[in-house]
Amino acid sequence: MPDPAFAHPRLAPLYDFFEGPRRDLDAYLDIADELGAGRVLDIGCGTGSLAIRLAARGRIVVGVDPAEASLEIAKAKPGGSVVTWLPGDAAAASGVDADLAVMTGNVAQAFTTDEDWIRTLEEVHAALRAGGHLVFETRRPERRAWEEWAADPAHLILDVPGIGQVEQRRQVLEVKLPLVSFRYTYRFLADGTAISSDSTLRFRDRDEVESSLRATGYRVLDVRDAPDRPGREFVFVALRG
Repeated sequence: MPDPAFAHPRLAPLYDFFEGPRRDLDAYLDIADELGAGRVLDIGCGTGSLAIRLAARGRIVVGVDPAEASLEIAKAKPGGSVVTWLPGDAAAASGVDADLAVMTGNVAQAFTTDEDWIRTLEEVHAALRAGGHLVFETRRPERRAWEEWAADPAHLILDVPGIGQVEQRRQVLEVKLPLVSFRYTYRFLADGTAISSDSTLRFRDRDEVESSLRATGYRVLDVRDAPDRPGREFVFVALRG
């Protein structure tokens, strides 16, 4: 089940406004150029910010996400009509024959059990052509990002067009490594309604991720820094075997 932040009809339209310009996605555009990827699969595409930018550069793009409320927003965006949007998980993209599959943001960490993570890697493998690439990011556990989250409630009030002022707050609920659970609460100031979205992320270290990739038929080509967050993220570039 996707988190309410992406699936709730009142929360999904807020995502792009609170996330801002998403400069973190620039690196994925550069990697797609670097790898010469003509057909790209965006797993956990959300509201389509990356998929639409990739398609605008002339690529064939398939976006997959289990949150249909987010997909509806993606479809309605300028340029959204040229992307193929699929509801569901990576299994929905079987046979896409992509040159490149990507998982941006928190997508890779949202698979909290070993079974779900391995199954997802296998499903992506089936969606890639022979010699295709998988690229994704995950936070470095040693940076202990949850301590920064606990210290910063991410309190913000934005005036969202068509909705009005919305207040956001964050709360760390539980740290039981390798799992960290947190809650975002959004209060709509026009009517006082408050809606919360709870999430849990799994923090895998580099060895664990590399081992899981090898076990599912990939070869790790590179592990990079995220250019906009040096020292905070691993960016894995893997080749489908």
